[in-house]
Amino acid sequence: MKKTSSLATGLLLLLSLYSCKKTENLTETETSKIKNAIAVTESLGGSSLNVGLGGNAYTAGTGGLINDTGLHNWTSASTITSVWFRLGLTGSLTVAVKGTVPSGSSNIKVTINGTVFNKTITGTTATTTTIGTVNITAAGYVRVDIQGVSKTGSYYGDISDLVISGPAVASNVQYANTVADYYWSRRGPSCHLNYTVPSGTEWFYSELNVPSGEDKIGSYFMADGFSGGYFGMQVNSATERRVLFSVWDPSTGSTTLVRKGSDITSNGFGGEGTGGQSYLLFNWVAGTTYKFLLRGKPDGAGGSDYTAWFYAPENGTWKIIAQWKRPNTTAYLTGMYSFIENFNPDQGYLQRSCNYGNQWYKTSSGNWTEVTNASFSYDATASAEQRMDYQGGVTGNNFYLKNGGFFATYTAYGTALNRSATGIAPSVNLSTLP
Repeated sequence: MKKTSSLATGLLLLLSLYSCKKTENLTETETSKIKNAIAVTESLGGSSLNVGLGGNAYTAGTGGLINDTGLHNWTSASTITSVWFRLGLTGSLTVAVKGTVPSGSSNIKVTINGTVFNKTITGTTATTTTIGTVNITAAGYVRVDIQGVSKTGSYYGDISDLVISGPAVASNVQYANTVADYYWSRRGPSCHLNYTVPSGTEWFYSELNVPSGEDKIGSYFMADGFSGGYFGMQVNSATERRVLFSVWDPSTGSTTLVRKGSDITSNGFGGEGTGGQSYLLFNWVAGTTYKFLLRGKPDGAGGSDYTAWFYAPENGTWKIIAQWKRPNTTAYLTGMYSFIENFNPDQGYLQRSCNYGNQWYKTSSGNWTEVTNASFSYDATASAEQRMDYQGGVTGNNFYLKNGGFFATYTAYGTALNRSATGIAPSVNLSTLP
């Protein structure tokens, strides 16, 4: 966790601005500014710290609501509210809860890293109640579960913070502490694989395989990203999944649709930038390998065309998603990358991961060349240490990315990754693509 000076505060504001583009690849200038923001901060620690539930807690069950000020509408004994914070030190940790009850008293059960404490909370004005002390034996995230047992009032209470103290919080503590960015913190960090391709790259091919159980709602597993857009697959709800291809608007002008495949929905998008969006409703299956092919080239009239195709083994053929024209852009494919993210702030406590493999590029006049090197990066949520559960690495012949779930080990920004070559070039006839 970072304690900010006045200079650092301004730079963290800069980070929050970049987080509005968290699915877009950062430029070298933006990356440099993020690194500078980290460099001018100092670690937070001390005798006690307040961990706001608004940015660090999630509820399971009905009868409880988390907003920026904490836990409210806590009416059900079946509701479990889980709070996470990360400690870099070992030793004694004491946890207290800060909040109010509507009247009388409430008996609650609080579990700290598996150790159960039963306490009574009282007070119609903000009151801090000590829960208990545990020993932290390894660096990593601490989980605190809060559950109602009995109450005399109409609901259990309103809890705003955990108050943590002891030797384990003396320094190197991380949790979401920027209220304005709680939305992003609750989504969790996104992280990326950055590939190097030569100028004149017209084609980029890669494969995705999401391990069984890692396909959580809110996931976007992006395969083929470039400086103007991205292409991958999502879990939109318990019943809907998409293959999505989006192209950003340039600084001047608007991206327009040239053509699209059958059963493809196309429209504009906003929120995290603007541009053209196209997607296929397709219930892809975890554990299955899917193929993604992207083409980008200048149109000779001051713009560039970007086209995406998707191959599902269930269907056995390449399907065009869409072709988009980006005006005032004369470029082949540049800034190639992949990413993993969660776009649902209520699902940020769940771990998700994806294997990214068999990346190849082809220039306008060359042959297919395999890409076996990548560098790891992450977004502003991770840079500001609001969340530390991000990771990238190599497994077999694949790169992998993982985020969410509050796991202990994270990967350093800029880590160089190298996977073994497959030697299996894309088996696709480019001249007969739809």
